[in-house]
Amino acid sequence: MLHLKGVEHVYPNGTRALDGVTLTIGKGMFGLLGPNGAGKSSLMRTIATLQTPTAGEIKFGDIDVLAQPDRLRATLGYLPQDFGVYPRVSAYDMLDHMASLKGIVSAAERRATVETLLVQTNLWSVRTKAIAGFSGGMRQRFGIAQALIGNPQLIIVDEPTAGLDPEERNRFYNLLVKIGENVVVILSTHIVEDVADLCPRMAVLAAGRLQLEGAPGELIARSRGTIWAKTIPHDALEDVQSKYEVISTRLFAGRTVVHVLSDRDPGNGFSLVEGDLEDVYLSTLTQARRGAVRKAA
Repeated sequence: MLHLKGVEHVYPNGTRALDGVTLTIGKGMFGLLGPNGAGKSSLMRTIATLQTPTAGEIKFGDIDVLAQPDRLRATLGYLPQDFGVYPRVSAYDMLDHMASLKGIVSAAERRATVETLLVQTNLWSVRTKAIAGFSGGMRQRFGIAQALIGNPQLIIVDEPTAGLDPEERNRFYNLLVKIGENVVVILSTHIVEDVADLCPRMAVLAAGRLQLEGAPGELIARSRGTIWAKTIPHDALEDVQSKYEVISTRLFAGRTVVHVLSDRDPGNGFSLVEGDLEDVYLSTLTQARRGAVRKAA
């Protein structure tokens, strides 16, 4: 179990990236949603001991992460958003090298570890190929392979599907779900569909603050009665935005469908709709922006 309490991080220039994040994450897939600049990567880096928070506590099981970072690193698998430079060495040799760095000194143990990971991530057939020549999906699977060295109990993947085609993305996520059956896996992303498909629990981060947390189905249920839709001509969008709390606009058959947030019937031809996780996410961001404006006023 991962516990975060009051985690804050302020960069030297005064930017507050994290603002009192308190969160508990158990085994399985956990989705962390947020727009670019929300603080997701700062939070992932902080949990991964790559930066020290300004304030707060982080514990993983009996490990005090801030006081015992080496203990956490020994049981951590981390796939950052930008996974370094891909060298002109084979996948097999690179994993063998990384296993050595992880403390697997026995050649026989390293060989067994590397071969198991290559099979698990479906890279066995390209084990002798230079990583520099891998496709985007193959590189991400290699990233997961290196993150799994040492049988980690906490795995963090930060925006892992950027640049992947749909087939590669599905293959990658099937692998993640299988891995996440017995360990804590945190998926940090801005793609709502990925969290809806994969994660039994999730949270929304915006402006460095935890805005929402729970099971996707429960969060959708809470939004019932607040999401309204109307199809309008595109040239009417500006007028609608001036009168209603618009959370999203979508094109359908060349016309614009607007979804607005309202606790009561806004009238004027709007119809109540069953919201989805994207509506929950976008309405949460809308409310967060509204709160920020009030705070600044």
